[in-house]
Amino acid sequence: MKPQASILQKTIPTGMVALLTTLSVATPARSQNFDHTQQLLSTRKCPRCELSNAGLVFANLSGADLSQANLAGANLSRANLQGADLRGANLTGASLYGANLVGAKLDGANLTVTDLRGAYMMGASLVETVMHGTLLQGAVGLSPETGSAEQFYQWALQDEHRKNYPGAIDNFTQALSRKPDFAQAYLGRGVVLLQSGEDEAGLADIRQAERLFTAQGNQEGSKLTQAMIKQLTTPPPQPKSGNGLGLALLGLIGTALQFLPLSIF
Repeated sequence: MKPQASILQKTIPTGMVALLTTLSVATPARSQNFDHTQQLLSTRKCPRCELSNAGLVFANLSGADLSQANLAGANLSRANLQGADLRGANLTGASLYGANLVGAKLDGANLTVTDLRGAYMMGASLVETVMHGTLLQGAVGLSPETGSAEQFYQWALQDEHRKNYPGAIDNFTQALSRKPDFAQAYLGRGVVLLQSGEDEAGLADIRQAERLFTAQGNQEGSKLTQAMIKQLTTPPPQPKSGNGLGLALLGLIGTALQFLPLSIF
């Protein structure tokens, strides 16, 4: 059990680790029923089946009936679950990394700390789905109701720190689709666009961040974005850094990156 705890501690918040640890102590251990696994693979009909911890990587389960099945801890990475019925299924801690869930029915399913990174979710139904600590980075086709703006914002900051600028831009955009007046997300995306050499798009985002900061009475944000706009629109003659940004602007970008993680909470 100790190796599993260390993995959870790296991927989910400490409070969620404590919750899962409590649940694991209170709930008797269950394991994969191999007869049910064989039934699923041969018929694709396995409602209410016991499939916890099942190894189903790359499995072709298109249209499968897995309603109310127990798939806790199952590995469904890259599985084809297009159009599958997963209503009421228990997918707690399961891996659906890169899985095809296009048109899948996940209504009422438990997706607590489920890994949906890179999953294809176009047209998936998620009515009353339980999603606590669900990993959604890079998931394709998510509706604006899935995940919170704050989740995507934090993932964007992590991507920026790793210099994964395309990922950061996508996550900032996801945050803004859920919270259009999210000034910090506009500033963050603007900074990443500038770092990517997209000066015009970056300036547009920083202008929008300045308008929102001003409207929201955030004086620190307003002053920072106004200084950045001034540097971008009237750059003084000065040496350029290696990435083509003026040294003064580069300093402001560094200030913005320090400001962003502190500006939500």
